[in-house]
Amino acid sequence: MIKYPKNLTEITTFILDIDGVLTDGTIIIEPTGEQTRTMNIKDGFALQLAVKRGFKVAVISGGRNEIVKKRFAGLGIHDVFMGASDKWEAFEELKLTYNLTNEEIAYMGDDVPDYEIMSKIGLPSCPNDAATEIKQISEYVSPLAGGKGCVRDLIEKVMRAQNKWFNPENIDEAKIW
Repeated sequence: MIKYPKNLTEITTFILDIDGVLTDGTIIIEPTGEQTRTMNIKDGFALQLAVKRGFKVAVISGGRNEIVKKRFAGLGIHDVFMGASDKWEAFEELKLTYNLTNEEIAYMGDDVPDYEIMSKIGLPSCPNDAATEIKQISEYVSPLAGGKGCVRDLIEKVMRAQNKWFNPENIDEAKIW
């Protein structure tokens, strides 16, 4: 479902949930008790390219697995809020820090804890396996599931609309740091 009532050229910032968006929501519990997740490398490529192109990228998650901060730091993402029991508080901090308006933010979430933020921002979006309530308020529902490239799908659409996606005439610009 693509509604796009907002102009994609207004988006300057991507804010993402982790579990169910950047992952498929599966948690593997190791014998040591450590919890592991998998993330899609195509999402990672799009995230680092967005950062290189000047977009602000942040992650807000209720999860507490601090190891994922290393993954995001490697992609150039430093605004990572883990253990955010109140996602709204983290969201407001980001807005204040970067002087953001709701209209310039694309947020991708998948479940009820994302609802409050998504109901107020410029481009609420979700993976195709998101909760019904989230799909109902999303202006863009990716055809891809959480952890299966939905983040790249969103980022690529916004960046293409702004002519900031990959340029085959400059292959070096797309290389990961």
